[in-house]
Amino acid sequence: MKDDYQELVDEISALLGVPATLENRDFGLIAFGAHDSEDDTAMDPVRTRSILTRRSTPAVRAWFEGFGITRATEPVRIPAAPDAGVFRGRICLPVRHRGTVLGYVWLLDDSDPGPSASRLAAAMEVTSRIGDLLADEVRAGADLARELRAVLTAEPGWQRDMALGALRAALGPSAGGSHVVLCVAPWRGEEPRVRAVPGTAALCTLPYGALTTGGRANGPAAGRLNGSSTGPVGGLRAGSANVSMNGSGEADTLALLVRLRSPDALAPVLTAVARLREDAGPGAAAGSCAPRRGLAELPAAWHEAVSAARASVAQPRFGPVAQWTSIGPYRLLTALPTEPDPVIRPLLDPVHAELAHTAEVFLDHAGQAGRTASALGIHRQTLYYRLSRIEQLTGLELDDGEDRLLLHMALKATRL
Repeated sequence: MKDDYQELVDEISALLGVPATLENRDFGLIAFGAHDSEDDTAMDPVRTRSILTRRSTPAVRAWFEGFGITRATEPVRIPAAPDAGVFRGRICLPVRHRGTVLGYVWLLDDSDPGPSASRLAAAMEVTSRIGDLLADEVRAGADLARELRAVLTAEPGWQRDMALGALRAALGPSAGGSHVVLCVAPWRGEEPRVRAVPGTAALCTLPYGALTTGGRANGPAAGRLNGSSTGPVGGLRAGSANVSMNGSGEADTLALLVRLRSPDALAPVLTAVARLREDAGPGAAAGSCAPRRGLAELPAAWHEAVSAARASVAQPRFGPVAQWTSIGPYRLLTALPTEPDPVIRPLLDPVHAELAHTAEVFLDHAGQAGRTASALGIHRQTLYYRLSRIEQLTGLELDDGEDRLLLHMALKATRL
């Protein structure tokens, strides 16, 4: 289908004799025509950035939409505006299907009088064919979203087997190739276009507080990044004014199934998903499973992606998109019950926050008093006093290996 778009863009460029670029209605690049001018100033930063990054900034989008292109049914001429980085004038050909705008063809042209009305009319006929292709793509994406959602929410057994079969049939031969599953949550607004991440086979949104994670639901909060139905997610609460909701007033989680050329070709995917995480706004987290071939382990892959996203809330050092293969002990910690272990509840009282921090730093430094005191910036005697208080509050013995393991895991788990 990509070649079909390219041919149509090239046809418009040939009709009008100017470079053409096709973007979807979210200003994501789909195809662009060759630009053979020897004059470097003929290109402007806006078009260059669109081609290199395959997207435009929100400011650029708002500026162009200010000319009424979302409502237009005929070509719209937009003048140059050097202050906005638009060094050359443009003609925007809205791409519509049954009255709905699905994209735009952009022509770099500030000549006077510009292309003739007959040529522009011929170009608009080509945009109607582009609109048909985009509409087919939207319909196919909706079908795949439904099938992916069914797999991720189905109970183990025949229901999941049927859902997997339907998704395989919808994807065709590519279903047997290498894939990676990713999670972004909480997600703001509508589902993004599949072109937002290169190679996306399917994507869907799921209710933020009612997910299954590879068939292992942990109660009503399963799938929440912090494992709590009311607690903070990266410092925010779902349902607060700081987290955008879907139309029904609930936050969503975004799931993506992305094709890979090879299991080690993850970098472009992670970069694109990191941008989606930024688009989701403050408090959002993202995670990725270990790449797999085929779809048989898709529910387990989703569990890994959700767990990795939860781990990134606890440890920002895992990067903008935490990978299951890189989160170490959090692979186990994310599988623990969501309620804190009773042994550490006294330490969770705000009045004992300093003791909880001391215990975690002590255990992070393998119980070495000198390194712990140095990291905390306190005297050793102060450290020993705090450790004795921790033992009194928890009933644990910090010179016992199993007690240390329990305390360490329980403290780390509270960050989730």
